[in-house]
Amino acid sequence: MTGWSTKIIAMTDALGNLVRFTLILGQHYDTVGVAPLLEPADFEGLLADKAFDVHWIMDTIRAQGARVVIPQRRNRLDRRPFDGALFKARHLIENFFCKLKEFKRIAMRSDKTDRSFAAMIYLTAAIINSR
Repeated sequence: MTGWSTKIIAMTDALGNLVRFTLILGQHYDTVGVAPLLEPADFEGLLADKAFDVHWIMDTIRAQGARVVIPQRRNRLDRRPFDGALFKARHLIENFFCKLKEFKRIAMRSDKTDRSFAAMIYLTAAIINSR
C-alpha cells in the first residue's frame, strides 16, 4: 500500500506530540482512517479540519464525553456552535507534520511496506519529541 499517495492520519496531544496514527491509501477520503484513532482514549477534545465534519465522527467523540472543535462545511444543515479561538491550537498538528516531513525518507515515502513506513514514522516522532 505504501506509495507516493499514502496518507498519514495522525492524532497528537496538546503539545503536538504524536499519540497514534494510521496509514490509508491516497485515493480514500481522510475519514476512512479515523475510526482506529477514536477508539476509547483519554482526551477532552478533538480539533480537526473540515474534512472530518462527519456525523459518525461527531457522535463518537461526543459519546466519549469529549468536546468537538471542527469547523462546519457550508452544506451542513444542522448547525452547531464552534469555538474559533480554541481551533487556533490546531496548528500544533500542522507543525508536527512539517517537522515529520523534514525527514526525507518520510516526505518521499521511500519505504516499500506499510510496516517499515510506520516504523519510520514512530522513529521520526521519537526524534522530534527528543528535541
